[in-house]
This record gives sequence, C-alpha cells and structure tokens, in this order.
Amino acid sequence: MTTPQEVLKLIQDNNIQMIDLKFIDMPGIWQHLTVFHNQIDESSFTDGVPFDGSSIRGWKAINESDMAMVLDPDTAWIDPFMQEPTLSIICSIKEPRTNEWYSRCPRVIAQKAIDYLVSTGVGDTAFFGPEAEFFIFDDVRFDQTAHQGYYYVDSVEGRWNSGREEGPNLGYKPRYKEGYFPVPPTDTFQDIRTEMLLTMAKCGVPIEKQHHEVATGGQCELGFRFGKLIEAADWLMTYKYVIKNVAYKYGKTVTFMPKPIFGDNGSGMHTHQSIWKDGQPLFAGDKYAGLSETALHYIGGILKHAPALLAITNPTTNSYKRLVPGYEAPVNLAYSQGNRSASIRIPLSGTNPKAKRLEFRCPDATSNPYLAFAAMLCAGLDGIKNKIDPGEPLDKNIYELSPEELAKVPSTPGSLELALEALEKDHAFLTEPGVFTEDFIQTWISYKLDNEVNPMRLRPHPYEFSLYYDV
Repeated sequence: MTTPQEVLKLIQDNNIQMIDLKFIDMPGIWQHLTVFHNQIDESSFTDGVPFDGSSIRGWKAINESDMAMVLDPDTAWIDPFMQEPTLSIICSIKEPRTNEWYSRCPRVIAQKAIDYLVSTGVGDTAFFGPEAEFFIFDDVRFDQTAHQGYYYVDSVEGRWNSGREEGPNLGYKPRYKEGYFPVPPTDTFQDIRTEMLLTMAKCGVPIEKQHHEVATGGQCELGFRFGKLIEAADWLMTYKYVIKNVAYKYGKTVTFMPKPIFGDNGSGMHTHQSIWKDGQPLFAGDKYAGLSETALHYIGGILKHAPALLAITNPTTNSYKRLVPGYEAPVNLAYSQGNRSASIRIPLSGTNPKAKRLEFRCPDATSNPYLAFAAMLCAGLDGIKNKIDPGEPLDKNIYELSPEELAKVPSTPGSLELALEALEKDHAFLTEPGVFTEDFIQTWISYKLDNEVNPMRLRPHPYEFSLYYDV
C-alpha cells in the first residue's frame, strides 16, 4: 500500500472487519489496539486514532494521557496469526492537543534522524540491514521473590541434554560453539525457520535466507534485505513478531536475550549501514577497504561515541553478559576489513560500489530499532561533520593480541550502568541536531536506572550463594 485510499479500498474489497494498530513503546516492545473497520477513515492517516497513553512505559502521566496513533499506509499487511481476517498497520504517535509529533515516540525520533540527514546535505537516504539472532527453546521458567530467584531454559537441541532420558535420546545435539551450521537431524529447526521466513514474506518483509547459528540450544537467524532506516526498523519488528508467533504455534518459545545460556555464544544484531544521495552510494571510494573518506569519518563517529551509543544499541543488563571476550562478541572498539573480531567490519562485498557498507557488530536485538538506527546515524553524521579520524584499522585477530597491543585498543563499557554514564556525559551528538530531546535522554537514563540497573543491584544472584554462602 502507498496511499490511505488504497488501504481503505483493500479493507472494503476483502471485507476485512478488524484493523490492528501497532506502535512501539520506549523500551522497544510492540503494543496494539484493534478497532472495527468503521473506525478507520482518511483522517486516521493524518490526525490519528485516539488512545490512552498513560500506561505505556516511559510515556505520559495520567493527567495528560490522551494521544493519537497515526496510521502509516506503507505498513499494511494481513496478520497471519489472527483467526478473523485482520489488517495490521504500524503507527506513529501524535499529541492531539497540539497536533505535533510526540517527542518520545521512537518512530518519530527515527523520522527526525532522516530529516537531519537531509538537512546536512550529506545524503538523503540511510540504509540499514540488521541481523538479529535468537534462541528457540522448548521450555522456560523464571521467578524472583524475597526468598528465591531462578531461571530455567531447555531445548531439544541443548548439548546439556546429550545424556537425558528422552525415550529414546537420538543424540544429534550441537556441541557448544558448533551450531554453525550442521544439516538435519542435528539442526532440528529447518522447517520451523522456513515457515518463519515465508510468513515474514507474506507480511511484506523482503526475505533472503535462514540458518542455524553458532550456539547449542537452538540459536538461529533469519535474513532480510536492507532497507531505508524506518522501513528496516518496521521489518525488524515484524521479524520479531512473526518468529515468536510461529514458534508459539509449534509449542516452542523464542528469546532475543543476548545471553540466555552460560558458556556459549550470545545473540547479537550486527547492523549494516550506508548513506546514499541522489541514488548514488557515498561509502565507496579509494581509501582503506574500498571505502570513501565519508565512510571513514562515519566510522570515526561511531567509534568515538560508541560507549554512549551502547546505552541505546545494547540497552539491557543482559547485553553486557554477551559483550565479553571469547565468544565472538566485539568488545574492542576498532574497525577492519572482513575481521569479525572488530566492532566495525567492512564486509568483503566485491567491486560493486552499491554494496559498500560497514557493519557495526556491537548491537543486540533487545534494542529499540528506531532508536538504535537513529542513534547510529547521528554518531556517524557527527563523524562526517567533524571529520573524525577513525585511526588505523586493526587487521589482526584481536583475541590473539598481546596484552601490550590490546591495551592500546579501546573497549566497550562493561555494564549498562557504565554505558548510561557515558550517555549522560556524551549525548550532544544526539540532541544538538534535534533528533533526540534532552527530555528523552534523561527519561531514558532514569528509566533504565530505576527499572533495570538498580533492581538488579538489589537482588542476590544465585551464583553468589555458590561463592559466599559458607563464608
């Protein structure tokens, strides 16, 4: 769909009764409101559909809760998981009192990032291609009370089940760090992933591939084509929605937690990105790895602001259990051609200038994609604006560097709290262009500290009992 009229005609021609309006909250979870078809008309695409925003995380107080969801006609697709034919449409949020876009709506922030890109004259289009990894589990249980705290996950593929009585146990459990990529029967999720991929296509996502990932216990990845910043974020949210619901249909459960299994690889979201202008790519040139000076400065901006950036691209306490040495996680802030141990990799993409891009390997899929992509673009543009030198590339296996060499390479923050501290000190690259407001940054920091960092700090960890109970 491209116009409101086309969407309304689709509803009428297909006798669609229900319209599901989806929007994203501040931390990055889709919320939805389903309305009868007669509640939607052309004004819904400009003025929006009213709703109560007071219960949405990080948003309005009860005394100013009236908000409006503005439908985007480009995002309409038939929801494959609803019994009654239901049209799904993604929305952005407006303030009905002023008719202005809501400054804490992540999708609005993403649009402001694109507007800023255009205003700089550097380019007019930012392309993003996220690669979100996830685990498929058969069972998950967790709880935290005053006197107990635990989690339990299980997978038919878990190496820890190689000796379990399964009646019969047929073996074929991927060894730790050896899940990339054995054929069935070791890979038991081929059909599920295929259904996930084909279902995504029905929802308008331009699909490419699917495969098992490195870790045991059901780590997987599906691939879709890169897209413009907002549509790539829309596709990623559709990706997560489809994968979770297809798994649920099979009696399984999916998590995008970066580190749900101790001792094996975690799940990241390597993010490919490039800037174009007038239909031409700007990252191809005659510098290192076939990059342009613009691309190198963009890398300089990402590396300079990475500690603060990670408060948005890696926004959970669990994110920093993935960002540790030894599990292919990019903990060192460097760039390199084809080197997957660097936080920024320049893929070996051949001679086609349109394929020239960089891959920022730190982010994970607990991030809100609209915020993460917008923040990465702002950091890169700050590098271009200020001609930030990224330094020399690091074309070595970083994990094999000597302690003396490694000491010269900056590292990612070791915790969410340290990343939030970096964001507190370094966020002018986000606010000065008018993409993020100071109010949003402070709300983000406060929300993360009050709801995640400090509650984690207050609770005893199960492993602490192993370490200290007998002291």
